[in-house]
Amino acid sequence: MHSKPVLVFLGVLIIIFAWGVISFMGKMRMTIENRKIAENKLLELEKRKEKLSSDIFRLNTPGGVEESIRLKFGLAKEGEDVVVVVEDKNKPEVKETPQKGFFSFLFFWKNWFK
Repeated sequence: MHSKPVLVFLGVLIIIFAWGVISFMGKMRMTIENRKIAENKLLELEKRKEKLSSDIFRLNTPGGVEESIRLKFGLAKEGEDVVVVVEDKNKPEVKETPQKGFFSFLFFWKNWFK
């Protein structure tokens, strides 16, 4: 038991077991992180399921169907007015006023590379 070959063998055996424990701890950490990711994804999916269920419930009512059609197609009821906003494509250009100081130097370089 006190011979050098037995002590070397026991030392190697201890090192092998220590390496196994260390690798097991690393895998355990990865498993914990993966579990947290899976739990977060599950929560997101449950929220999405609740939203979809409420959307289905709303679409099963006449008011929900009407609202959906009005949003998708931009329709209005009789007597309602529809406002259409059109962007002006011929906008006048706004000129920048020259500034003084350090910022004028920056604007000079900005305009130089336009």
